[in-house]
This record gives sequence, structure tokens and C-alpha cells, in this order.
Amino acid sequence: MRTFILFFVFIGLISQDKAVFNNHDQDTEYRTLVFADEFEYEGRPNNQKWHHQIIPPNNGSWYNDELQHYTDSEENSYTNNGTLKIRAIKEKYSYHGSTKEYTSARLNSKFIFTYGRVEVRAKLPSTAGTWPAIWTMGANVNETGNYFGDQYGEVGWPLSGEIDIMEQTGWDKNKTISHFHWGDLKTKEYRNTGGEATVPNASNEYHIYAMEWDSESIKTYVDDTLVFDLQNTKDKPYNHGHYLILNIAIGGNLGGELPETFTEDIFEIDYVRIYQ
Repeated sequence: MRTFILFFVFIGLISQDKAVFNNHDQDTEYRTLVFADEFEYEGRPNNQKWHHQIIPPNNGSWYNDELQHYTDSEENSYTNNGTLKIRAIKEKYSYHGSTKEYTSARLNSKFIFTYGRVEVRAKLPSTAGTWPAIWTMGANVNETGNYFGDQYGEVGWPLSGEIDIMEQTGWDKNKTISHFHWGDLKTKEYRNTGGEATVPNASNEYHIYAMEWDSESIKTYVDDTLVFDLQNTKDKPYNHGHYLILNIAIGGNLGGELPETFTEDIFEIDYVRIYQ
């Protein structure tokens, strides 16, 4: 999600970390619930658990040629009827002299974890041009406007490591993507790899998008289907704390072309749970 210009480079890397699709036997080691939001309240997202990242880090814009500003407005993120809604809207909005034609929300968890199981039960937006994501970033990234700042380091991206548990392009609403971006700890070179799953009813039915992460591997799932299994070797930055991010981007590298008739769409999240 952070930078997807080189998305298709992963094809040449799949030989080392295979995309596989089979049934998942629930791993019983992740039993302790360490972070959760069931969204059984009304109004703004719980500010004890969530931070709105709103400062554009790329000269007044976000990376990936995205078209939106992120805001902390209740118009863009709110809870009711037991779910969180992240709402992308066509509206002119200015932030510190930078004007965009769309708004959305990007939520950072105020919780850092190393290893465990993440579950997010969600329905995805259906409109072409929308790019929803459930992902993590290394807490040492020190990205502009994130909640933790340089508290855990400032190695930057991609050396911080990024885990895209779920992304969906703006042009294929029948599939989702799991992807990994990192900087090689030995060579400092950028690396990425990942896979995809077929989810034809992602917009009108809830699915559980999950990750299981330990010192040996990181596995991503849609419901009980394994999407990708990454070997967690010592050259990868996946043995330190990460935080969770939820957002919808508009347009950009994975959003693609937005129809002129677009007015709004919603990424609806029933719950977020992290187990260790």
C-alpha cells in the first residue's frame, strides 16, 4: 500500500515464497486477545484505540498518485449499528494549501504487536477506483503523521517492513491481494512478493481477512483459505513491532480510473481482533 509502483515485480519472486490456496486448520496457539474493537458504539472511532493519519507525506499528497486527502472528520469515519464505516467521498478539500477532489480516512492502531493473529471481518467497497486496505507497518518507520513518530526508530520505508493483509484493486472487485514490501536487512535493497485470492462477493458479504505471524513465517488468509505464506528469514524486517492500518485510497496505482459518476463508497468493518 505504501508504494505499489513495483507491484508486479513480485511475480519473479514467488519461487521463494509460494502463493498457495488450501483450507486452513485454525492454529490454536493464538488464544489471548490482546487488542480488539467490536465497534459496538456510536459516533467517532474510539480515540483510545485509533489515530487518524491526516498529514500528507509527499509534498501535499499521498504516495502512489492517490487522489484523496485523509481527514479526521466523522463524515469519513464513524461507527453505528455495530460496524466501523470508512467512507470515501467526492468533495473538494484543502489541507495546508493542497486541494484534492476526494476525502477518505486512514486509521492507525495505537497498539504495537510482534507476532500473533490478526482478524478483520469486513465488507469492501464496490465502486471502480476505490482501493481498500488492511495492512501493517513497522513501528520504526517514522512516517509523517503516524501515531508513534520516531519513538521506536526511524529507519523509513521499506526497511521498516510492510504487510498487506488485504488490498483490492479498483478494477477487479472479484479478487483481493496479499502483499509484502521490505528492505533487505543485509543489502538494503527493496524486495516485494505476494499473491491473490478470488472473492467474488466481497462487497455484499462479510469475509474474515487474517494474518498469522511468527518468527518463521507470515501467512495471510481470506476466511479459511491460505493466500500467501512468506518465509520470515533473518534478512527481512519482520521480527519487531508493527501497527495496523485501515483505509480506502482513491485512484492511484491500485485504485486506477475513477468513474465521473462516483459520489461515495464505504469500507465496512465488523470487528478487529489481534491474538497472541
